[in-house]
Amino acid sequence: MPNLLELVRNPIAYIAARWTPTPRTLRRATLAALVMSVVIIVTGGAVRLSSSGLGCDTWPKCSSDSLYATSEMGVHGAIEFGNRMLTYVLSAAVGWAIVAARSAEPRRRGLSRLAWSQFWLVMGNAVIGGVTVLTGLNPYSVAGHFLLALGLLTVSTLTWVRSGEGDTEPRPLVGKSVKQVVQVLTVCCAALVAVGTVVTGAGPHAGDSSKVPRMPVDWKTVAQVHADLAWIVVALTLAVWLVLRAFDAPVGPLRRTRELMLVLLAQGVIGYVQYFTELPEVLVGAHLLGAAIVWIAVLRLLLSVRERGLPPGQAASVPDDLDVRLPAPAVSVTDQPAVASSKP
Repeated sequence: MPNLLELVRNPIAYIAARWTPTPRTLRRATLAALVMSVVIIVTGGAVRLSSSGLGCDTWPKCSSDSLYATSEMGVHGAIEFGNRMLTYVLSAAVGWAIVAARSAEPRRRGLSRLAWSQFWLVMGNAVIGGVTVLTGLNPYSVAGHFLLALGLLTVSTLTWVRSGEGDTEPRPLVGKSVKQVVQVLTVCCAALVAVGTVVTGAGPHAGDSSKVPRMPVDWKTVAQVHADLAWIVVALTLAVWLVLRAFDAPVGPLRRTRELMLVLLAQGVIGYVQYFTELPEVLVGAHLLGAAIVWIAVLRLLLSVRERGLPPGQAASVPDDLDVRLPAPAVSVTDQPAVASSKP
């Protein structure tokens, strides 16, 4: 018979004492949370682009006299309420990641903390989403809502990547100069996304009616700044790729850099097309999805310039999407973009 008192008092510890996930199961659990982090960003954008931001005109209820959307609220109410319900799916995915990380053997406390961080980010963003509705889609709270969703995407990506790595001290795979350029690239990409929220806050898609306030800046000027930052990110990515190629880099950083370049080019095409076609909703939504994918690609590149060995319980094989290498002597030249070779 199960110990019901123990189950009620600490259900996660109860499960962890009786179940150990395989490395593949852990990987899938953290990936599910990452996928749902992307989905909630895209569906949140769909709410705004369909002018359904006030489809439910209050929070936490959908209306003053109903917890859920009714037929009288029409399609806008259904879209807004549907996005709210997806938060529960996201919470379930994050919960699975928390349980899997806590149940892993040997115990991986750092991974568990990352998984739990996702839960608190989801809860915090739910509150900010409510504030956004209660303030009539104030553009600054809308921007904050997106940036916190991006924070969740960041942590879920870190959790996913770390679930496929070991817990040894990080060992650099590239020289100090290359690592610094990748760090600058990451900062520039973060600035790119942040400026993108200003473009959204000042642009024509307010989220509901034309009466919704906008940020008091010229959105076309901000869009030009956004485009300039995008070109800086592309240039830095190209520079990293050329240096890695020139110095015979390990396959992991090279692959991550190539992937980032491809998604940046696709995102750039979508961005320019939407700008010159007066921001059609479908392309704006595609650009939002692209922003999430670009950020994931940047984080994967940042994490690929070091390695932490194989994950516990996985000594013989490595998943195709990982580029973990067994420890090997590192090659470095002071202040030169040297890298450690992965060749046998």
